[in-house]
Amino acid sequence: MHPLISVVIPAYQHAGSLPKCLASIFAQTYQPLEIIVVDDGSTDNTQEVLASYADRVTIVKQANAGANPARNRGFKEAKGEYVIFCDADVGMSPKMLETMFSELQKHPEASYAYSGFWFGWKHFKGIQFDAHRLRQLNFVHTSSLVRRADFPGFDNTIRRLQDWDVWLTMLEQGKVGTLVPDTLFSVSIDGASRIGSSWLPAFIYRLPWHRFGWKPRRVKKYEDAREVIRQKHQL
Repeated sequence: MHPLISVVIPAYQHAGSLPKCLASIFAQTYQPLEIIVVDDGSTDNTQEVLASYADRVTIVKQANAGANPARNRGFKEAKGEYVIFCDADVGMSPKMLETMFSELQKHPEASYAYSGFWFGWKHFKGIQFDAHRLRQLNFVHTSSLVRRADFPGFDNTIRRLQDWDVWLTMLEQGKVGTLVPDTLFSVSIDGASRIGSSWLPAFIYRLPWHRFGWKPRRVKKYEDAREVIRQKHQL
């Protein structure tokens, strides 16, 4: 029998996207699954939506604290030997968890398995794991299957690039990932939580904005967040 996988979903104002997300998890070919939704102080009708899933989902409600505290709360509640943090606007392909689990069985040296994904219309192909490249580039999405025993928890003080931060923390502990050479999920960008966070072409961030005396807010926020990570991990 397969070991239990815990799926932790942090949710804030996600009443509209949760049904699709949950449907994609219910359709997984991998079993057994434990699904935990942490409602991070939503003020929309998230609780009403979740009520119809009460027999299949563990529902945790807390005051608004942010994505990382919500993920950590869900991890604390989780019982699975493997854990995946699934944002509420993610749609999984039916074999996503089965494929990631299989990849980890093939690579016992790896602490987590990740894949390519769609972010709205943009396709992010998977990049083979490389420690040096990970220190330069954030290429592993939060929605990756992790061995529970190897997971250090999220840093509650990090507000952006949380996924990059946790993979770098694990790397510093000697823990590495393995790529599934498939595109296994999609991320919606039309929800309230994605406003201002949709993808921009890489060249936008490389433009010499200092010469213009002005910089787009999204670029400035990204640069500030990247600097926080660089300082923490001495990159």
